[in-house]
Amino acid sequence: MIYKLELALSPEEAASQAMIETAIKQHQALAMDDKVNWKIERRSIDARSKNIKIRLQLQVFINESPSPEENFKGLIDQLPIADQKKCAYIIGCGPAGLYAALTLLKYGVKPIIIEQGKNVKDRRRDLAAINKQGLVNPNSNYCFGEGGAGTYSDGKLYTRSGSRNENVAVLNWLVAHGANDQILIDAHPHIGTNKLPQIITAMRETIVAKGGEIWFNTVLEDIAHQQGKVVNITIRNLNTDADQIIVTNHLILATGHSAQNVFKMLHNRNILIQAKPFALGVRIEHPQLIIDQAQYHCIARSP
Repeated sequence: MIYKLELALSPEEAASQAMIETAIKQHQALAMDDKVNWKIERRSIDARSKNIKIRLQLQVFINESPSPEENFKGLIDQLPIADQKKCAYIIGCGPAGLYAALTLLKYGVKPIIIEQGKNVKDRRRDLAAINKQGLVNPNSNYCFGEGGAGTYSDGKLYTRSGSRNENVAVLNWLVAHGANDQILIDAHPHIGTNKLPQIITAMRETIVAKGGEIWFNTVLEDIAHQQGKVVNITIRNLNTDADQIIVTNHLILATGHSAQNVFKMLHNRNILIQAKPFALGVRIEHPQLIIDQAQYHCIARSP
């Protein structure tokens, strides 16, 4: 028998496999010798009262074996080698650009990502210069570079998308490239700042291994179009300061919110773009004791 079940457990109970099994059997009035397996499909913290609860949405298997665990590495293995004659250009190597490249690879199309910033490793030096010396490289900083603005953030994953299937697909790709599979079940998944650069690097390695290319230190200068169709793009290599015109009809703009030069160029070329709403977050830090008291109703203790 297979069915869905939601349990509200204490943090200690939710952390114990034996206690979860006991809770399932008590909830369903099962015999203690019944064989029970389960998969956690969703996990969230309920802190609305003094007694903190962990809410688990489970798929429960009684006297049956659960389905095999998904092989996330198989997602990478299933990608075909791109057809070098079918090519599309992507401007920006942030999340949108990386996922656009993976999607193109699924259909055998070769992605070429054009990114004005540097790769993760080299970009780290530019961030150190900002923090230690106040020196900003306009092309490689917190906003520009491999992985986009989120690479050196804290790795929180949030979306307003209503499509659960698409959300799961995105998370699956992250797990396939090294993220903890717990992000698949947590209500507010969090990758971690220390893990993100390695995950982004792994995604780049997949794209290249499957026939794609990523051109760092390269800026989109211009887009030529006729009758509503792209006919060529002009790019500039920041290392050599040389321009290059590329004939293409297939272009994806994944520039993020900070590429003002691209927005100005689109405006000058009468290419219509539409502004979308955005949310601005501000970080305010408080001592942990205050947070514990306000959010979790803990008794204040001396540090």
